[in-house]
Amino acid sequence: LAPWIPVVGLEIHAQISSNSKLFSGSRVQFAAPPNSLVSFFDASLPGTLPVLNRRCVEAAVMTGLALNCSINKKSLFDRKHYFYADLPAGYQITQQRVPIAVNGSLSYSLCIDNKMSQMVTKTVRIKQIQLEQDSGKSLHDDTRCQTLVDLNRAGVGLMEVVMEPDMCCGEEAAAAVRELQLILQTLGSSQAVMAEGQLRVDANVSVHHPGEPYGVRTEVKNINSIRFLAKAVDYEIQRQIEELENGGTILNETRAFDSKLGCTVPMRDKEGKQDYRFMPEPNLPPLILYDAKSLPANMNHQQVINIDWIHERLPDLPSVKREKLVEQYGILPEHSFTLLNEDGLAEFFESVVKQTQMKPKKVIGWILNDLLSYLKQHSLTVKESPVSSFLLADLLNLLEKKEISSTAAKQVLAELWKGEGKTPLEIVKDQKLELLQDQKELEQICQAVIDGQENEVIMMVLG
Repeated sequence: LAPWIPVVGLEIHAQISSNSKLFSGSRVQFAAPPNSLVSFFDASLPGTLPVLNRRCVEAAVMTGLALNCSINKKSLFDRKHYFYADLPAGYQITQQRVPIAVNGSLSYSLCIDNKMSQMVTKTVRIKQIQLEQDSGKSLHDDTRCQTLVDLNRAGVGLMEVVMEPDMCCGEEAAAAVRELQLILQTLGSSQAVMAEGQLRVDANVSVHHPGEPYGVRTEVKNINSIRFLAKAVDYEIQRQIEELENGGTILNETRAFDSKLGCTVPMRDKEGKQDYRFMPEPNLPPLILYDAKSLPANMNHQQVINIDWIHERLPDLPSVKREKLVEQYGILPEHSFTLLNEDGLAEFFESVVKQTQMKPKKVIGWILNDLLSYLKQHSLTVKESPVSSFLLADLLNLLEKKEISSTAAKQVLAELWKGEGKTPLEIVKDQKLELLQDQKELEQICQAVIDGQENEVIMMVLG
């Protein structure tokens, strides 16, 4: 039997890092008291009008440039109609026809057979990035059989990143989303904290035999963790293969991932294609952007967005940072991935290297094997580490100057984790962990031992 070929495409909603919402002046804040951040426009009171937030547009342009997209100098807003309790207007303002950015790509790396030393780089095409509003939040209260609506999130600015179906398994999907998350965080265009709903992933999954058209796809909605994304995609691929091999059919449906059971479950079918009745948003003019060439001479720079100006100010992206770490410090490429994957770890490593005489290749061992495994064991972030870069550098200097052995260094580190405020040198002195370099002092110690154990010495000599 011919093998099955899985096809995976992703749609990712990233919440734009902005003080206010996309079309209103309401504040954006996670976990604020319900309905405390709702303007008249967010609640969709008649007669209210949208005013576009400049910061959200800049964040989308920045993200588009970082993902190698073409930025459309003219993009349009549309209304997407659907009726749900947490969408007060009965429509969402989005960019269906002409989005802000198109035709990009994202390169990501993953390990082969879980071996960090064997990494392969792949690329996924980005179809488009569009600006749109978030909906509110429905809170289902099962005990009272009622649903409460919180509109704090209604109108918050989102970037929807639509990826082409270029992936074939959960691991690839997870690696691509992790790389996108790092890029967004580096740019500052989204904090992309999945636990706070700032990055939500929908996965489209189908399977087919070689040479045949793509199979019927299902959509797994609102996945809120990278680990769950990998599990959801792999489960769905397996489920579809088993269904087809047993003579069943795949329904074009929306499913959800149940993280407790580790499986996907049906939510609603898509057979009757939902008609969103897209129409141009009548209250917003086309969004016009400029570059250095098209910028009118007499234009007030505060009122326009210059794509080239944003491009020049893009920070180093994660891929460039990794290359620099490998070049500058001679560390292994796979180590550069680990350094960047943990928030703040690369900065911690560089800070230790600057303060110690130890070679970076040796420092990385202490950072990854000792520091990182301790933090993971205790579920701490790098910023919460009880051992600062200064203390670790101090310890490694003692080791480098051969004042202590590596076994003693590990003992000192174990003491430093306790966070009692002692310096490495104080711990060494307290516990008498110094290595003795003085020949005479060593001889004196040996002599004292011999003198104190005369009988044993005689027995050994005679024996």
